[in-house]
Amino acid sequence: MTNTTLIVIVAVILLVLVGVASMISARNQRTKRLEEKFGPEYDRAISNIGDQVQAEKELEERIAHMNALTIRPLGAEEVNHYALEWQGTQREFVDEPLLALQKADRLIREVMKAKGYPVEDFEERAALLSVDYPELVRDYRGMHRIAIKQVSDKVSTEDMRQAMVHGRTLFESLMKQEPKEEDINQKEKI
Repeated sequence: MTNTTLIVIVAVILLVLVGVASMISARNQRTKRLEEKFGPEYDRAISNIGDQVQAEKELEERIAHMNALTIRPLGAEEVNHYALEWQGTQREFVDEPLLALQKADRLIREVMKAKGYPVEDFEERAALLSVDYPELVRDYRGMHRIAIKQVSDKVSTEDMRQAMVHGRTLFESLMKQEPKEEDINQKEKI
């Protein structure tokens, strides 16, 4: 083997090693970025899908889907209308907790629709909410699970109360006119 051949072989090996190291670094950065963005939803996606690469791909698709949507702030009249509806729903909770929770679930769906979210499929709704509200989506799923139960199903009043509190937190977040500053910064990074 000549010196030139040996140098070429070493250079090719080094290039391959640098390429592999770059790919590993990029993957680790992607993982870290998605974990920070989605929080517990990241772990949920991996658990449900069973494969980290596929789960990360799905999370990135959620981001792309959200970026393709036109989510608009609500007008002042809409905010007033929905706020009054929510207050009425909360009052109804005292006498009919499950029915009030079901109404709250529908009201959240109405607000999402008014803002421009697709709302026909619950899982799609929750997935899209996880992009902008990752800290709230787990509780929203729990609230929805309770809200779709029948009156005859056994659900404690305390569970319904907690679900209503979680629903109110999401409702108030959706009603805000301006997205949170960290949400704007996150969208710019991604």
